Amino acid sequence: MAKIKNGMSSLIVLVIICCSNLGVRAATYTVGDSSGWGLGGSYGSWASDKTFALGDTLVFSYAPGHTVDEVSANDYKACASSNSISSDSSGSTSITLKTAGAHYFICSVPGHCGGGMKLSVNVAAAGGSSSSTTTSPPSTTTDSPPSATGGTGSTFSRPSSASMLSPSWSLLITICVIVVSKSSFLC
Repeated sequence: MAKIKNGMSSLIVLVIICCSNLGVRAATYTVGDSSGWGLGGSYGSWASDKTFALGDTLVFSYAPGHTVDEVSANDYKACASSNSISSDSSGSTSITLKTAGAHYFICSVPGHCGGGMKLSVNVAAAGGSSSSTTTSPPSTTTDSPPSATGGTGSTFSRPSSASMLSPSWSLLITICVIVVSKSSFLC
């Protein structure tokens, strides 16, 4: 009987370890890659092959004389930073995407946002399959924040299983643990 209980305990631990590795870990993105956050960057192009999900981190690396401000959609459109949600000028800013939906980032130094130092990402909801959109301002037209259908930038999707353990896997794990634990009490 002791061998069966030890075997069941080992099975429970094995199931938990195996199933915990099914989810994909959060990603870390360096904005602008090796070019970093600066004038002349094309952040719409940079983000066009990326999908953002809850828990992902954006790392902004930049020289003195720049900032990273998270702003509202209206402030993004107007390149205004007077009501910034957050602001940093340390030269290395890491922002973890903690909420689903649109997030807007600009450099608040006068002329920099209008010169292209702005990034917009739409973070997919956990387990959802919403799209992500990023955009940089066109040089001759008025920029507008992205919409869920693509706005002014590129649209791409992340599979729902990429952001977390799916509800169906969570349910399966729970059922297995309950069945295995009940079986060990019956022995």
